[in-house]
Amino acid sequence: MENFLLTTTLCTLVLSIAFLKFSVGVDTLFPNQTIAIGQTLISQNQIFEVGFFSPGTSTNSFLGIWYKNTPDVVVWVANRNNLITDSRGAELAIAGNRTLVISGNGSIIWSADSSGVASNPVLRLLDTGNLVLADKESESSSQEYIWQSFDYPTDTWLPGMKMVDDTDAGVEKYLTSWKNWDDPSPGDFIFRIKNQGLPEMVILRGTLRLYRTGKWNGHHFTGLPQFPNPIFKPEMVFSEERLISVSEPYDSSIFSRSVMEKSGSIRRYTMNTRRDKWNPAYALPRDLCDEYSLCGPYGICRFEKALRCECFKGFEPKFQEEWDLQDWSDGCTRIRPLNCESGDGFVEVRGVKYPDMLQFWLNSSMSLNECRAECLRNCNCTAYANPYITNGGSGCLMWFGDLIDTRELPGADRRQNIYIRLPDSELDSSTDSEEEKEKTSHRKLIVISIVSGVLVSGFVNGGILLMARRKRRAVKRTNEDLEFPLLKWATIVAATNNFSTENLIGEGGFGPVYRGNLSAEEEIAVKRLSRTSGQGLEEFKNEVLLIAKLQHRNLVRLLGCCIEGEERILIYEYLPNKSLDRFIFDKKRRTLLTWPKRFDIIMGIARGLQYLHHDSRLKIIHRDLKSSNILLDGNLNPKISDFGLARTFGDNQSIARTKRVVGTYGYMAPEYAIEGKFSVKSDIFSMGVVLLEIVCGQKNRGFDHCNNCYSLLGHAWLLWKENKTLELMDECLNDTFVESEVKRCVQVGLLCVQKNAEDRPIMSSVLFMLGTEGAILPEPKEPGFFMKGSSSSARSCTSKSTKYEKHTMSITDLEAR
Repeated sequence: MENFLLTTTLCTLVLSIAFLKFSVGVDTLFPNQTIAIGQTLISQNQIFEVGFFSPGTSTNSFLGIWYKNTPDVVVWVANRNNLITDSRGAELAIAGNRTLVISGNGSIIWSADSSGVASNPVLRLLDTGNLVLADKESESSSQEYIWQSFDYPTDTWLPGMKMVDDTDAGVEKYLTSWKNWDDPSPGDFIFRIKNQGLPEMVILRGTLRLYRTGKWNGHHFTGLPQFPNPIFKPEMVFSEERLISVSEPYDSSIFSRSVMEKSGSIRRYTMNTRRDKWNPAYALPRDLCDEYSLCGPYGICRFEKALRCECFKGFEPKFQEEWDLQDWSDGCTRIRPLNCESGDGFVEVRGVKYPDMLQFWLNSSMSLNECRAECLRNCNCTAYANPYITNGGSGCLMWFGDLIDTRELPGADRRQNIYIRLPDSELDSSTDSEEEKEKTSHRKLIVISIVSGVLVSGFVNGGILLMARRKRRAVKRTNEDLEFPLLKWATIVAATNNFSTENLIGEGGFGPVYRGNLSAEEEIAVKRLSRTSGQGLEEFKNEVLLIAKLQHRNLVRLLGCCIEGEERILIYEYLPNKSLDRFIFDKKRRTLLTWPKRFDIIMGIARGLQYLHHDSRLKIIHRDLKSSNILLDGNLNPKISDFGLARTFGDNQSIARTKRVVGTYGYMAPEYAIEGKFSVKSDIFSMGVVLLEIVCGQKNRGFDHCNNCYSLLGHAWLLWKENKTLELMDECLNDTFVESEVKRCVQVGLLCVQKNAEDRPIMSSVLFMLGTEGAILPEPKEPGFFMKGSSSSARSCTSKSTKYEKHTMSITDLEAR
């Protein structure tokens, strides 16, 4: 018995020593202790953990704070700019009586900038996620902290943490994105308070403004829903109409965080009741209309319109041809000049996010009528409004110069109105009918044609085709009609090192694609038409015509082309991560695409397709949407590419038929592959296949499963019917997936691949279903191509399939049956 007790005591001692080596003092570090690699502090209620970590595939180490239940979610990093390349001997300690130090190999790597001295300092990790250095004798409040991590935010805003813009005190606290998944050093994007006349929150890329919440109107930011609301209940501190700080009270029953993402958006997440998964609550920017100055000067973005941008009454597009092709950046100009001496008036625009205050005058006490009179007295005043909507509206805000970044608001407060100055002649003129506007908007249309090596371009004006012909020898400068560069053959040869094999980055149905450098700073992707390609002048013309003017973050940008002799070359922006299929179908690289990133990619593809089908002036059917035609930029954001097979539809056209079926097997809709019928619904089918491939990590074509011989679509449907949807998910996502999102994506994917085209949703419905937590989704029926493959394709259940097709047919000539 004594031997048993002795053995038990020794075992307990060994386990205690092992625990102390891993976790020092639970939530507190004392001056005689250190935290080394593999050791952590854990907050009192097991919510947060602090220690050293290596992000992504990086071998460098950083001191960070993360959620204990979801350790992949890092909320704070100490040494963002001081990476630890050799973790041997690296440790965190309290130095002296006032500061924290990370040291390694005899040198200081990082130290905290503390504000005071403590007689008995301790470091404690709180349940709020705040790491605080305080005097053990007086650590009851934040006022007595010597140092706290909340004073140095990185990319995450936690409840209790303050965003600050206090110029008088010289204090700024804001969020900065990580550089990339492997590097938490400060990236390109910043989210901060901006006090310029009236305060607002902005997303910046360097000094370039990408998004703004709209100005504070006394109740909420003009471009955001009213709050407090169930998701966000901020505490705001103002001083002389300046927003000094914004914070969110800590609530121990709710876990939430807001992140300045590497992609440039702000995302807010809330945790589920089991506290093991994060659910996205909302994102900023919310939609295309939130993009800063999307519609240019004197343009307003209407989020419910197919054509998002329109000019204010009394204004017209500055460059009609570009406006028709949905390049709205130059905005609008006045139809008639203001007539300050003989009479101007104002047109009211209701329910809007106010234009940016670039040049303004602000008075907090004037009435709206006094503001109108003041604006009329100043010939440079272009608009006025009440800056505050409280107490029935108060104050006077006047704009001078261009009105930039105005948008219509969903469910807008109708007290939030702006009055835009117009000459009396415009106020008296009758409003054009929608039919007349439609005729006017199609008055001019860029036309591009390529015939026997001769580039022909021009535009239709009043029914007359005006053409400008340029022969091959004349294609030496920027073609003003095409409005994008026509590069010389010699320039392309030099950029690609004479199309060297070292520069070859891929090959498709059109031909090989090369990486090139126009300069030290500008990388390009060069797509060269192969002489053995099934594609030719028709596809080349198609690509130039369709995407030269398309502007969307989820479409690849065409930078120019080259036409000399028999050469047909397209020049694109270079995307370093190449195509999506290189990640999701590769054993090693697929682990880089965590579930949050895969969901972002799915949403990006959906937004790009929504733009092609509904938001661009031309309704465009891609016809070859597949994983290899989704390219990824440096931040793994998706861009749809390869428009050589695309076709345009008229406003009233819903379906077309061809005898020449083109595309890639495995992604074609049944009605297209068999009968040659294509429409937006055939693209929806392809989208569904891509979506399921992203979730599963396997190709639809050549898919086989140990338990059945169905295709990926059939296998997904069987699992969905048996309520085993999660079994479809790529196994490498087990640590990062959000259950509700995965199930929603699979169900939406199945709805997209329905056998009958009329059963598939349109793209706007797809976006809504994907992005709306708790949305009630229709039940899918049997998918297209629901058939068993050969039984010989069955294999062992010991591993996931790694068999991938190396050759897929990009163009197939079939006679429709």
